[in-house]
Amino acid sequence: MTKPLPPTLREKNRYLAFEILSEKKFSRDDVTKAIWNSAMRFLGELGVGKTSLWLIDWEEERQHGIIKVNHKSIDEIRASLALIKEINSFPVIPRVKGISGTIKKTRETWLNQK
Repeated sequence: MTKPLPPTLREKNRYLAFEILSEKKFSRDDVTKAIWNSAMRFLGELGVGKTSLWLIDWEEERQHGIIKVNHKSIDEIRASLALIKEINSFPVIPRVKGISGTIKKTRETWLNQK
């Protein structure tokens, strides 16, 4: 059995709280596709592979969520989020609320959840 990586060798992640401003509500799948497509157009396959991009949480009612990303790639993902102009042909404005080092702090600070 292999040992887990020590903390010094693990990838350092950041959690990005964001919201989608639009007249329509979008499902988790719609938002995931929009984020991935925008990141792929902006960074390419190799660039997206280095970001460790993952949609951790999406609340459809309030239209906000959390994205996990490598700590070195925060600026690239923020830029690719800003490039999203529409989802399913509906105009949207993605807005980054904040960034934190843990999911718990992200929820408490930026999404007002306990």
